[in-house]
Amino acid sequence: MPAGMAFLAAITSVVYYHNIETSNFPKLLIALLFYWTLAFITKTIKFVKFCDNGVGFSQLRFCLTGLLVVLYGMLLAVEINVIRVRRYVFFKTPKEVKPPEDLQDLGVRFLQPFVNLLSKGTYWWMNTFIKTAHKKPIDLKTIGKLPIAMRALTNYILLNEAFEAQKNKRSSSPQGSRSIWRALCCAFGRPLLLSSTFRILADLLGFAGPLCISGIVHNVGKGNNTIRPQTKILGVFFISSQEFLSNAYVLAVLLFFALLLQRTFLQASYYVAIETGINLRGAIQTKIYNKIMQLSTSNMSMGEMTAGQICNLVAIDTNQLMWFFFLCPNLWAMPVQIIVGVLLLYYLLGISALIGAAVIIVLAPVQYFVATKLSQAQRSTLEYSNERLKKTNEMLRGIKLLKLYAWEHIFHSSVEETRQKEMTSLKSFALYTSISIFMNAAIPIAAVLITFVVHAHLTRKADFSPSVAFASLSLFHILVSPLFLLSSVVRSTVKALVSVQKLSEFLSSEEIGEEHDKSSELRSADNHSKYQAVPLKVVNRKRPAREDWNNYSSHMRRPINITEADDFCVKITNGFFTWTPEGPPALSNIDIRIPQGQLTMIVGQVGCGKSSLLLAILGEMQKISGNISWSSCTSDSETGEDFSPEKEPPIDMEVRYKAVIDACSLQPDIDILPHGDQTQIGERGINLSGGQRQRISVARALYQQTNVVFLDDPFSALDIHLSDHLMQEGILKMLREDKRTIVLVTHKLQYLPHADWIIAMKDGNIQREGTLKDIQKSETELFEHWKTLMNRQDQELEKETTIEENPVLERTNLRRTMYSREALLKDDEEDEEEVTESDDEDNLSSVLHQRAKMPWRACGKYLSAAGILLLPLLLLSQLLKHTVMVAIDYCLALWTEHAISIKTEPEIKNCSQCMEFDHSQYSKVFSILCCLGIVLCLVTSIAVEWTGLKVTKKLHSSLLNKIILAPMRFFETTPLGSILNRFSADCNTIDQHIPATLECLSRSTLLCVSALAVISYVTPMFLIALVPLAIMCYFIQKYFRVASRDLQQLDDSTQLPLLSHFSETVEGLTTIRAFRYEAKFRQKLLEYTDSNNIASLFLTAANRWLEVRMEYIGACVVLIAAVTSITSCLYNKITSGLVGLGLTYALMVSNYLNWMVRNLADMEIQLGAVKRINGLLKTEAENYEGLLSSSQIPQNWPDRGEIQIQNLSVRYDSNLKPVLKHVNAHISPGQKIGICGRTGSGKSSFSLAFFRMVDTFEGRIIIDGIDIAKLPLQTLRSRLSIILQDPILFSGTIRFNLDPEKKCTDSMLWEALEIAQLKHVVKALPGGLDAIVTEGGENFSQGQRQLFCLARAFVRKTSIFIMDEATASIDMATENILQKVVMTAFADRTVVTIAHRVHTILNSDLVIVMKRGVILEYDKPEVLLEQEDSVFASFVQADK
Repeated sequence: MPAGMAFLAAITSVVYYHNIETSNFPKLLIALLFYWTLAFITKTIKFVKFCDNGVGFSQLRFCLTGLLVVLYGMLLAVEINVIRVRRYVFFKTPKEVKPPEDLQDLGVRFLQPFVNLLSKGTYWWMNTFIKTAHKKPIDLKTIGKLPIAMRALTNYILLNEAFEAQKNKRSSSPQGSRSIWRALCCAFGRPLLLSSTFRILADLLGFAGPLCISGIVHNVGKGNNTIRPQTKILGVFFISSQEFLSNAYVLAVLLFFALLLQRTFLQASYYVAIETGINLRGAIQTKIYNKIMQLSTSNMSMGEMTAGQICNLVAIDTNQLMWFFFLCPNLWAMPVQIIVGVLLLYYLLGISALIGAAVIIVLAPVQYFVATKLSQAQRSTLEYSNERLKKTNEMLRGIKLLKLYAWEHIFHSSVEETRQKEMTSLKSFALYTSISIFMNAAIPIAAVLITFVVHAHLTRKADFSPSVAFASLSLFHILVSPLFLLSSVVRSTVKALVSVQKLSEFLSSEEIGEEHDKSSELRSADNHSKYQAVPLKVVNRKRPAREDWNNYSSHMRRPINITEADDFCVKITNGFFTWTPEGPPALSNIDIRIPQGQLTMIVGQVGCGKSSLLLAILGEMQKISGNISWSSCTSDSETGEDFSPEKEPPIDMEVRYKAVIDACSLQPDIDILPHGDQTQIGERGINLSGGQRQRISVARALYQQTNVVFLDDPFSALDIHLSDHLMQEGILKMLREDKRTIVLVTHKLQYLPHADWIIAMKDGNIQREGTLKDIQKSETELFEHWKTLMNRQDQELEKETTIEENPVLERTNLRRTMYSREALLKDDEEDEEEVTESDDEDNLSSVLHQRAKMPWRACGKYLSAAGILLLPLLLLSQLLKHTVMVAIDYCLALWTEHAISIKTEPEIKNCSQCMEFDHSQYSKVFSILCCLGIVLCLVTSIAVEWTGLKVTKKLHSSLLNKIILAPMRFFETTPLGSILNRFSADCNTIDQHIPATLECLSRSTLLCVSALAVISYVTPMFLIALVPLAIMCYFIQKYFRVASRDLQQLDDSTQLPLLSHFSETVEGLTTIRAFRYEAKFRQKLLEYTDSNNIASLFLTAANRWLEVRMEYIGACVVLIAAVTSITSCLYNKITSGLVGLGLTYALMVSNYLNWMVRNLADMEIQLGAVKRINGLLKTEAENYEGLLSSSQIPQNWPDRGEIQIQNLSVRYDSNLKPVLKHVNAHISPGQKIGICGRTGSGKSSFSLAFFRMVDTFEGRIIIDGIDIAKLPLQTLRSRLSIILQDPILFSGTIRFNLDPEKKCTDSMLWEALEIAQLKHVVKALPGGLDAIVTEGGENFSQGQRQLFCLARAFVRKTSIFIMDEATASIDMATENILQKVVMTAFADRTVVTIAHRVHTILNSDLVIVMKRGVILEYDKPEVLLEQEDSVFASFVQADK
């Protein structure tokens, strides 16, 4: 009774304290103070009385009373200390304690740091979160903000202070990898120690399992006879601790509590380690970002530090460090676990235990060897995978050309060839994975076999009872896990060391403007007001970091001398600048001045150093000698690609915004964007055309309220009209009239008369500076040269059509891509099954139902792809393996039971003659079963990986075949990124992740099932208790899977913006620094990092939530199994051997339950990849078959080139309007036809109809007497030639680009290059025809690429030749030569030219004028020109 009351009092006090804490009413603590004091005094009196009466440690009550005295004493001390420090009671002025800042902010939903101990240990606060996840999808809003202590900024400050401390200690090598390790340990070491402590405690508690099993089986074997307590003191019977612990039921309850504690400590250790790792990752990413902001531009431009390397540092190395910190506690815990395990085994089994343990330890290096081979295989797979993706990307980008030229098979086989190499690599990856899986499963079997056989035969007198056998078995299971972990911990450590080395190299790389001048301290504070919002500090290694974080103001990066002369803005005297310290100067003898408030133009040939001069003024280049002076009024100007300090308060920003939009002619573009000016621009402006990107950049510069504006060739991607408009409205009106200082780099010499000051450059030197008049007088030759170029550009202006087709075309293309994006973003939405906001409740509930369902269909698709042979092998081998495993343990139970019964029989009968038990029969059966088990382990591991290989091979080749044969419409409406994702991320998941997850899932599921079957066989009573536990398990996994999938997707999706922010910063570094937007970008980084970290933390907490619950259910299984089996055994229903068997399996259930659910959740996410690929496999292919066989088509068809078009109507898709309507035309052999018309008139559709790229639903085209609809597509497309408007080149040699089919001789290729005016260019290249073309032909100019495409068409020598606006990117002179060549070289061929500039088709035999898909005019050009009202005549008039 007193004990029960005491227990109730303890529970009540905990609840009472919790309520005091939550209601924040500390005065109630006084009641607890009285309770603890009274409890402490009464227990102490009792303890003293026991001591006086000679009750010692052997008695259980004595031990418990002593423990309670210590406990109450500690609680009392804590209470008194809290009252003393907080001054809650007995003081006049109590301290006001506010709740944490985070809890006052409703945005913080991550409550782990703020909840009480019980909720912390069981993640109880996650319950509501996981329930809501089941009702609606989780997004960034749901998970809220990070608590302040976990934010990247807080951890960055912590890390930075540690770095500073290290720097001050060892000033010589501040950034060495050793000092980085020290700084990391200093900043994040404390939580790791806590995690390690939890881990060691959990590992030690883990040994309670085997010891309790041993005790229970031993006591049950003896009939659980505990001797009646004989000791009677003070009229009370005392029970000794030994007698208490020899009761099987007591041990069962102790085992239950030990398991609960062990699992709680283990999960707490995992959580603390992962949280520390995530905090560390955020801090390092911020540190790297701050370093990027300081990086010297020369580092980037000279290739010492590429954007790829920096992104790898962020994406891979920071994660390596995070994982190292997560696995770090294992480094200390594993040795402890191994030593204690081996000692306990030795205590149970003697010398034979050491032999078994030796087997495990000897095979550990083999595992490490396999693990290193595995990572090597993974690396080589990755290399081939990248190569395959590069080829797939090129294939998809150039798919239109491939289809028009009938080259799909060439590129298909090229991708397949790389895939074969990747598959070879994947095979070795699969082999080593299966060896690794096999060793994990087989080593414990081998160790157990050797140990028990040796134990039975070597030590005849040894104890071979069920208690010893099953305790040893459990110990082996415990021992194996740290040795498996060993290989991954060692690998992780090695990777972390490499990552820190890389980090150290990066952090010690050169920074910009390290030679600070004293004068840079002169700065006007008011200009900074705009940037003070973000308190982010930049660490300069030559200057100690400021302590006061909040009063941060970015220090100057460049030396600036301030002079009082106001006639100029910037002056450079005797300047020599370089990109690399060792290299030659890129700019020499620079003596220039840029006048204040005027327009300065910098001109010169390509590569003469114009942009470098701008960067030198901005301090981005390294100065060898000389001086840069800024006038006082712009002393603070960090102008850049466009920027400098505030001028005056903005007048009306809305009016200014509209004026800028108008000056840059952006309104029409904004109108067709899906969300107007709120449209999100993709990475590198991917969803904009080149001209739009340039105009937006210029608009950004015009919009700034700055004194100085630098513009680096803002007209390069604009046509003549847009350039003129921008020059007049933007530069002259908005900037010059406002007395801004403008520095304009340009190639458009016709604007020179507008310049107040001109700087002419040549080969990195200043050729001349002055006004246009000065140059006209002193440099007449230069002026004349400029004049001829100006005239040429003015003529170009006259020739440009007033119809302004360029921008319109650009916009329709944009509209097309926007439409296709909108249309096919649904591809991704389908698989993510996102809930669209809809009023229809049924719809919402059905979607939620979908989210909770497992994708069984995708699973079936995956397994069915394995084939008829492999699937049964996979299933049978798994089932057989687990049956044999159970048989091994059952055999062990019978063996030990038999052995112990033989041993105890003589004792019972009091026989002096002891029978010798013959182990050989059992050991043979046991050995055979173990060997069979080992063989089956090998078979299952190989079967799983083999299945994976077969499926991945089949799915990839089916996907590639489907995609390459898909109609062009599919590529126009599906975003390229979406298709590429199927080939990259999804294929990678199927290649490498699904087989491993499948193996893990099947193993943990079958282990749980077999364990529950064994326990139910041992004690059928267990089945009754199993039902409620199974129901709980079902609901926990159901809720967890939904939340886990959402959080996993959120974790992945928040990582992408973070990585792209890094790469964008690296690429636009000079612009960011010029605009002085560092603070804004840093703030953005902190937001991205925090949102990624909060998703990772919630995912970790969700995993812990699941594991704690599953472990507790596992502990309940152990308790129920123990109690039922003990009861059954005591009533002589089962033997003690079976009790041992049941308990060993019950312990396994608690280990494998959460693995089962975790793998189920992973499998669900990974099967999404199979689902998405299956979605693409449903794509309808083009009909490649023709009605005519190859024998019916003449070998040299079409030999004449006669084309008859009869009543032709064409559309892009069966549900779209026709783009050509009832077109009739007849083209005689060898005629030259010109087709013109406004954008969208159907000119390009006309050319695509010849190739059956569009849907011809009426009429027909007959070429040389054959209806093209009857021809096989391959034949038709290979016999015609076309040159597209967009030049497409592939990576490879020039020879491959001209003739991928390898049909032509060198002389034919050179002839084609000569026609295309490229012979001299290719001759000059190293390797000639075998010179390398980089991806997308980036190493050639736009014009040269277009000429290569012409050459490619000339190589084909077909009798019909179509040019679709093929000369749009070529200068006038080259175009005139080409026109003549086409007329002479193709005199006998039919040439159809679709013209952009009408003057190119004036020499044609016939002209077709189109409008809205109908032929408007169709006659000879001279006839049409004579008709005054003809549309063609008006086009020509406008083109003059």
